[in-house]
Amino acid sequence: MTLPIETPALLFSATSLILLAYTNRFLTIATIVRGLKSSYEQNRNKSILVEIKNLNLRLTLIRHMQMYGVLSLFFSVFAMALLFGGIMDWGAYIFGLSLLLLLTSLAVSFWEISISVKALRVHLSDLLDEAEKNK
Repeated sequence: MTLPIETPALLFSATSLILLAYTNRFLTIATIVRGLKSSYEQNRNKSILVEIKNLNLRLTLIRHMQMYGVLSLFFSVFAMALLFGGIMDWGAYIFGLSLLLLLTSLAVSFWEISISVKALRVHLSDLLDEAEKNK
């Protein structure tokens, strides 16, 4: 199997943008957690604890998304080094591994997004119930 050295290089821009998006999600959730913690300290509302637990799971998933994304980029670069060194078979296998790691990162991202959507739907259902009462 022959794999041109340019093929693993194609992952650079995509993986970099994905990692940037993951970092932005992490920073946004971290800001929300800080605000909820301060709100909980003032109100001692148990629903805030449930929301913080949900956000904690999402932070863990984002950490895994980032880890798999970084490993994907690492193995993509390693594959390029092997291909540059003329070790074509191992370069192709390592590149395949980098693709699997990127797919894993994207799958975990999908999981995290689905949790986020469910949490937003809970908030929206409260508002929709309130809107129905006010009709």
